[in-house]
Amino acid sequence: MSVINPSENSSTISQLRREERVHREEQLKFRQLQMIELTRTTGQKLLFEGKHEQAVPAAMQSLRFAIDVYGLASIELVPSYLILGEASIGLGRLSQAEEYLSQAQWTVLKTPECSNAIKSKLYRNLGLLYAAKGEYNESLRQLADDIYHASEEFGTDDIRTSGGYFHMGNVFFRQNNMDISMSLYTQVTEIWYEHLSMLVEKKMSVSSRQESIGPLVTEVVDEDEGLDEAQEAEAIQVLNAIFDIWEQQASKKPELIAKITHALAMLYFMLQDLNKAKEFGRKAVVACEGVQDEDFSRNIVEFLKFIRPTPILFTNMSAFDRKDD
Repeated sequence: MSVINPSENSSTISQLRREERVHREEQLKFRQLQMIELTRTTGQKLLFEGKHEQAVPAAMQSLRFAIDVYGLASIELVPSYLILGEASIGLGRLSQAEEYLSQAQWTVLKTPECSNAIKSKLYRNLGLLYAAKGEYNESLRQLADDIYHASEEFGTDDIRTSGGYFHMGNVFFRQNNMDISMSLYTQVTEIWYEHLSMLVEKKMSVSSRQESIGPLVTEVVDEDEGLDEAQEAEAIQVLNAIFDIWEQQASKKPELIAKITHALAMLYFMLQDLNKAKEFGRKAVVACEGVQDEDFSRNIVEFLKFIRPTPILFTNMSAFDRKDD
């Protein structure tokens, strides 16, 4: 009969307790990281919706979680400082915004390995701050740095880079430099249009496969290609703002109106707001009457057929190839 060594038994119990403690700590850290991501996304979404006061508690919560996980001097705190800074700008509390952005800038400068993505967001917020102060030349310089770092990280035609173009367009708009402003708004529209077209095309393709093969086909969405809540709110804010600006112009350009309305129709379709998708789709069809690009016009028609299978009437059918009906 074997004899249990009390010291071995005690060692085993201690080991189990250590493993249990490590497991609890890992689980706690995992939950904290999830909360950091959730509160930051929520805060950024509220900013895009213009709810600056409501964004502050979410940003403060994300900052507390980040401090608990990373400490007081980590680069991981910077995104929370940036949300707080942007919220303060929106509330007109510019001195408070400067404090948050100064803290973020100091942390970035002392962190050589800081990513271009974080630098881009920092310079974008500094650009917004200087624009709010009326210092437009400095604002444009900061936004140029934003676009540079975003392009290095994501590419020049990525939706995450487009925000820099949009805010730069706003600064030129305030300076009454309409040619440059409209050019930048056009670039923003093109970027979002291409991204939304890709998402809609994928959705339409999946739907077609489901109809031909049956319910066994399931939709597989690459999260990196989709939109998170903050990006959805950004798209709504940016594309509607550009649409309103172009609608107010004395001489409207049909191709610009058609593209922005089609982009909005696709956006609301992805957001499952079919009423607005159809509304902007109809506006795109009307604008297409003055557009010579038949392929572009046909894309809008096919999109509308997909979201609304009822017949669509056009006052100018010469834009479409009737033999394909």
